[in-house]
Amino acid sequence: MRFLLDQRSYEEMQARRYHSRDCYVRGQEYLHHLYIDGVKYTIARAVYACYTEAQNRQDQDAILHLAMHISELEQLINEIRTRGDTVTSLRSIGDSPPTEDEARPQLNNSFLPPEPQNLEETGLNRTFLTEHFLRILYNKGRITGRDLADSMCLTYHIVEEIILDLRKVEHIDIIGQRGFGDINYEYILTPRGQEAAMSAMAKVQYVGPAPVVLADWVASVKAQTVQNVKVTRKNIRDAFQGLVIDESILNSVGPAVNSGTSVMLFGYPGNGKTTIAERITKLMGDDIFIPQTIYSDGAVIKMYDAIVHEPPKHPWDDTTEYDRRWVRISRPVVIVGGELTLDQLNLIYNETSKLYEAPFQMKANCGIFLIDDFGRQQVRVFDLLNRWIVPLEKRYDFLNTVTGQKIQIPFDQLIMFSTNLDPKDLGDEALLRRIKYKFEIIDPTEDQFREIWKIMCKVRKVPYDDRSIDYLIAKWYKPDERPFRMCQPRDILDQIVSIARYNMETPTLSADLLDAACLTYFPSKEKKSFGAKIRLDL
Repeated sequence: MRFLLDQRSYEEMQARRYHSRDCYVRGQEYLHHLYIDGVKYTIARAVYACYTEAQNRQDQDAILHLAMHISELEQLINEIRTRGDTVTSLRSIGDSPPTEDEARPQLNNSFLPPEPQNLEETGLNRTFLTEHFLRILYNKGRITGRDLADSMCLTYHIVEEIILDLRKVEHIDIIGQRGFGDINYEYILTPRGQEAAMSAMAKVQYVGPAPVVLADWVASVKAQTVQNVKVTRKNIRDAFQGLVIDESILNSVGPAVNSGTSVMLFGYPGNGKTTIAERITKLMGDDIFIPQTIYSDGAVIKMYDAIVHEPPKHPWDDTTEYDRRWVRISRPVVIVGGELTLDQLNLIYNETSKLYEAPFQMKANCGIFLIDDFGRQQVRVFDLLNRWIVPLEKRYDFLNTVTGQKIQIPFDQLIMFSTNLDPKDLGDEALLRRIKYKFEIIDPTEDQFREIWKIMCKVRKVPYDDRSIDYLIAKWYKPDERPFRMCQPRDILDQIVSIARYNMETPTLSADLLDAACLTYFPSKEKKSFGAKIRLDL
C-alpha cells in the first residue's frame, strides 16, 4: 500500500480525465486512487473527503471500504511517528516505489538439457536404441556412422557402442567409406539385419531423433514452469502497447498471468478476448526447451509440432553444447476453438506408424492453452469442464495408451477460456470455482472507440477525420443504441477499402463509403421471414 499525502497529488487526481475502474468504491463514485507511471497510490486527502461524503449519504458499503483505508493510513502514520520522523515533511508513505528491475522483471530460463556422454545418460535402454538404429538404417538404406549419429541426435561415441554390438551379431556390414576414420564408414543391413529391422518396425515406425525419457521431460517442465513468469503494471503495459484497452482489464489480466493457473475471459464478441490472450504471450519472455519425442514404457510420443511451436524469439549462441534431442522454442501458445473434442485431449494413436501424438495440453506445457469460443465445442460444456477438474486443481493430468497404461504428465500452463456466454450458463459452482480468475472484457467507451479508429486508419492508410466519426456515431450508433465493439473500426475500414476498390476511388471516411460499409456490416433490426426456419439450439 502506498499513500500520497500532499495537496498537489489530490489536485492531479481530480484533474485527470481517465481513471481505472478500481479507483472507485463502486461505479463512478468516491475517487481516491491515482496511477503514476504505472504505480498505484491512494490519495490520503481524497480518502477523508470521500469518507465524509459517504457518511453524509449514509452509504454503508462506501463507509466500510474507506474506513479500512483510513485505518491503514493511520497505522502507517503512527509507525513513522514512533520512529521519531515528521509526517508533514513527507509526500508519500508506505511501500517504496519499485525499482526498474522490480517494475520490468526479466524471465531468464537457465534450463539447458545436458548432452549425454554415454548410453546410460540418454535414459533409454540399449534394446530400444538398437532397434531405433535399425529402423533408421532400414529407411536410409546406406548411411555413414556420422550421419546415423546426426539422425539420432546423439554423439558418435554413443552410437559407436550400438554399431559394435550389431556388427558382432552380423546385423550390419561396412560397404564403403566417405572419409577418414571409423566415423565415416558406410553401413548397410545384412539379411539377418533386415529381419531384425522389420521386427523393430513392427513395434513402431518412428525414425527421427532418439526420444527423451518421460522423467527427464517432467523435470524440464518443473525447471521452466510458467509460474516463474512475473507480471507488473509496467511490463503489462509494454506487452499491450498499441492496443486500446481499459486499464481495469489489465489490472485483472496481470494477476491472472502471475498465478499461472486458469482464466476465463467473457464478454460480447468482437471486444478482443482472443487478442488479449495472444498479447499475454509477450509477457512470457524467455524461450524454453522441449523434447522432439518422448519415450514412456514402450510408447513413443511425438511432442514437437512445427504448427504449434514457434521458433525462439531471442538470439542464441549456436556453439552452445546441449542435448540435440531437444528443440528450443518460444513459450508455446496453443489455440483451439469449436473443433475441440474430448478425444483430442488424450494421446492420439496412429495405427500405421504405432506412434502417439501428444494432446494439446501436453504441447502447451510451460505456456498458454487457449480454448476459444468456449461453450461452442462439439463436446458438451459439462463434459469438457469435468475433464479439467483434476488438472486445474492438482496441476497434473493422466493420459491412456492403447495398452491401457496410464501416464501422468504435468499440467503446467496458463489455461484460458474465452467465451461470449455467461459463465453461470457454462457450469455449476463446483466446476467454475476451479477456474480461478473470471473477468468481463467490457465494451470500449466512445473515447476509446475513436482512438481505435485513429490507430486502424493509420494501419489501413486511410485519412482519419473526426467529423466522419461524428457522422458515423450519429447515424449508425445513437439511433439504434448500438454498442461499440473493439473490432468494428477494423471491420468497417476493411469494407470501405473493398468498396472503394470496386468504385475505383481512393478509400476515405466519406459519408457514402461509411454508409455503404455499415449497410452491409450491420444487420437490419427489422426481423424478416424468408420462408425458412433454423434452430440455434442444436
